[in-house]
Amino acid sequence: MEAKCIGFDGTTSEISISASVFGRDYNETLVHQIVTAYMSNARRGTRAQKGRSDITKSTHKLWRQKGTGRARVGAASNPLWRGGGRIFPSSPQENFAHKVNRKMYRVGICTILSRLLSENRLHLIEEFVVNTPKTKEFINKLRTLDLTNVLIITEEIDNNLYLSSRNVPMVGVIDVSHIDPISLLKHNHVLISRGAATKIEELLK
Repeated sequence: MEAKCIGFDGTTSEISISASVFGRDYNETLVHQIVTAYMSNARRGTRAQKGRSDITKSTHKLWRQKGTGRARVGAASNPLWRGGGRIFPSSPQENFAHKVNRKMYRVGICTILSRLLSENRLHLIEEFVVNTPKTKEFINKLRTLDLTNVLIITEEIDNNLYLSSRNVPMVGVIDVSHIDPISLLKHNHVLISRGAATKIEELLK
């Protein structure tokens, strides 16, 4: 399939891209599954709550078993009491991992890229190079392309591009090996260099 490749001088050209990567039908269920799995696998699981045995309270019986007219009660660490332990406490060892097959993940990324292209939110460019590590030069290039809230995907990130883009809000710069569904979906536009597009096709075919 053919797609437009834009340039900083305002010219456009047609380039050939893989339909199996950028021309798939949208599968909302699959996209939801890989996004949920990606976010779950990123959880560190550091939350912790105290169970009944972890509460530092006296084990003395608060009042006698019979004769008071009140319900029988044991220690103050009872989960039914204020300040007592949790019945099923969360543990740092809790596992939030979701398994997603490699083929499903690749198809899901292709589905997202295809949807972005069909909505005119994915743009191709010959290359995105910054000659000096200056934020001003980087912003001027984005203004030339009239793009805001953009994710830039390049074949590899050089030091100039990294230094000039790291302080710009709502702009992300990653290489092909670090593509993930969250980064693709949270930005309004995705800008991919021609070399990166070729490398993506090789990885996702």
